[in-house]
Amino acid sequence: MNCPRAAALLLPLLIAACADQATIATASAPQAGFAFVTDGARRATGTESAWTQSAAEIAATEARVRSLIAGKTIGPDTAVQVALMNNRGLQAAYAELGLSATDLWEAAIGTPASLELSLGNIGEVGLARSLEATMTGAILDLATRDARTAIAETHFRQAQLAALGETVALAAETRQAWIDAVAAFEAASLIARAQNTADAASELAAELGRTGAMNRADQAREHVFTAELAGERADARLEAQLAKERLTRLMGLWESDIAYYVPDALPSLPGRQPGRSDAERLAMQHRTDLAISRLELEAVAREYRLDSATRMLSDIEIVAGAEATRSDEGDTETERVLEASLEIPIYDTGKLISRRAELAYMRAAHELARRAVDARSEARSAHAAVTGKYRIARHWRDEVLPLRREIDAEALKSYNGMLTSTFELISDARDGLEAQLSTAEAKADYWRAEADLAAVIWGGASMGDSE
Repeated sequence: MNCPRAAALLLPLLIAACADQATIATASAPQAGFAFVTDGARRATGTESAWTQSAAEIAATEARVRSLIAGKTIGPDTAVQVALMNNRGLQAAYAELGLSATDLWEAAIGTPASLELSLGNIGEVGLARSLEATMTGAILDLATRDARTAIAETHFRQAQLAALGETVALAAETRQAWIDAVAAFEAASLIARAQNTADAASELAAELGRTGAMNRADQAREHVFTAELAGERADARLEAQLAKERLTRLMGLWESDIAYYVPDALPSLPGRQPGRSDAERLAMQHRTDLAISRLELEAVAREYRLDSATRMLSDIEIVAGAEATRSDEGDTETERVLEASLEIPIYDTGKLISRRAELAYMRAAHELARRAVDARSEARSAHAAVTGKYRIARHWRDEVLPLRREIDAEALKSYNGMLTSTFELISDARDGLEAQLSTAEAKADYWRAEADLAAVIWGGASMGDSE
């Protein structure tokens, strides 16, 4: 056997020996990278997600979902758990993770060496040339494999973070949908109770009209409140139905699986003012979009063979071009380094081979800095919202509603003593209903803000967002 033919036979063995077996084992696993997602989902949402890849796994998941919700009144945690197990859009996001793992697997294995011969290359000279071309291509593949594998591994880590971001986003959206549904049913219940009172007053007005004790104009005033309440109740019922349907959709339910219930009212406000004063710092630590942007910077550096950072700057320094200082309200002290700063590596771009490479790197660095600035602002806003909404809801509960109930009680006493008319009593009842509805809505706004805060800290992009 001559040397070219022997080399051609040994080439596949050489390529296989040079492959990174550990990376191949990781990337070729059936649920490659999913352990990272489930661990992050557990810390961010308190529950785990599921990646179903076969008909048997799908059937088992559906059976588990039925056991959780069939004929039951579900809370927000159960709704989130079902969504993370059963939402098909999330399963599609997990399939994207699998595709990224496949890309890494292929990069680690390398391009298989192949020998293609045509009829004109059957002779010894043609065969030698084909063997030489094949060996040259394989050598080039081996020389660049480490770099290509490193880039593919970076993209795989980005895919893991993207899958986690989709998971957190779905959990937040589902929790918000549960809050909206329960709040709608609570409003419908309040209107229904008010309508019962209005119906009784309307019947009394009709009776007084028949005896001649009330003229037609006054009767119409009494009846119009009942008629308006009937319209408001129908609207509230429709709103509750649509809100529950959105929750059903997010949980991936259909046909008989939709036979579940939500509570008639949201939980009471917590006893102590909530919020996270360290929300900004936590966002810098946990935001998946920031982590993805960091890896994008790393991928650009790898692509253009930037081996080491020459210095580190905070994201604020990247944006403003100077060290940042911050002072709190009424406080003149400043800090030269933000507690929640995000460090960005700056490479020596003078070694880059083209202007395109330098611009690609700086674009990634500025994009990371922009996302960090946005994340800080969103975290501060979410903290301000949850504390502010709590104070507003508590004000309605502790100040406005008790006064309104006192007015209603006194009005009823005057009515029983024949000091006020039915019309005045109905007017007070309308004002009382408005106060109850406003109190319930303020409570719902607080719970929505509470759910938003958790989502902002973890930074999940909403399902279907392009970013």
